[in-house]
Amino acid sequence: MATKPNFSDHHTSQAILSIAGSDPSGGAGIQADLKTFTAIGVYGGAAITCLTAQNSLGVSSCLPVAPEFVKKQIELVLADLPVSHIKTGMLGTDEIAGVMAEALHDFSGEIICDPVLTASDGHELFRKNQCNPGLHALLNTATVLTPNLPELATLTGQKLETVHEAMEAAFALLARYPKLRAIALTGGHIREQADVVEDFLILRQESDNNILTAKHARIITRNTHGTGCTFASAFTAYHLLYDNYSDAFFKASAFMDVLLKQSANLSLGSGNGPLAHHLFRSKT
Repeated sequence: MATKPNFSDHHTSQAILSIAGSDPSGGAGIQADLKTFTAIGVYGGAAITCLTAQNSLGVSSCLPVAPEFVKKQIELVLADLPVSHIKTGMLGTDEIAGVMAEALHDFSGEIICDPVLTASDGHELFRKNQCNPGLHALLNTATVLTPNLPELATLTGQKLETVHEAMEAAFALLARYPKLRAIALTGGHIREQADVVEDFLILRQESDNNILTAKHARIITRNTHGTGCTFASAFTAYHLLYDNYSDAFFKASAFMDVLLKQSANLSLGSGNGPLAHHLFRSKT
């Protein structure tokens, strides 16, 4: 049974800083992060890494923010707000990832990285270079990663198709980055024809129970824009409230299940529509 959230003054005075790209259609990125934080009941700030021109039909173009300005946003927020958790999303460039790593080097709280590398329409959201030192430096600060299967494959340079291959890849990342404590792998891209979706939490802890699974029915809907951003933000928000990886994982998975169901009949946009964060909040 999940523990009850701690709504003491200590927890309600804490904040999350999302560092990610902006989606003018409101479905993903910073906008989805802040909606998620609000729906769950935690305070969120936002440092923007990239501006995008996009809508539900896809990403048209991206405009990275100057790296030093990204760093300044982060530094000023951390110097002022009681930030206990960082959630990262779209990075844009390796240089931006590098200055983020510099700004977060001494941060003692949780850093949850959602490795947003490619949009669902295939548009590249991270300008790779030969060795990506900035990305690796940022991953070295992370305590949790929240990839989907294609993102996990990109991070490990492997072709992943089965659950076993995905688990091996996750453990390889835990071995590569010593600060990582957990990887929350969303399962929508695993066994895509199955009626049931399995999400996985892979924990660093040395025990027989270091892989946890959350199962839920696959919901057929076109309104899936921003699901990765929303899951990572929900995991971050629930970890702030529960201070426990397994509770955060199961709560975030359940949050997504409810949100996808409530969003299934939403009619916004002509492509992959957004999630109805506002409906979730009004029904809780």
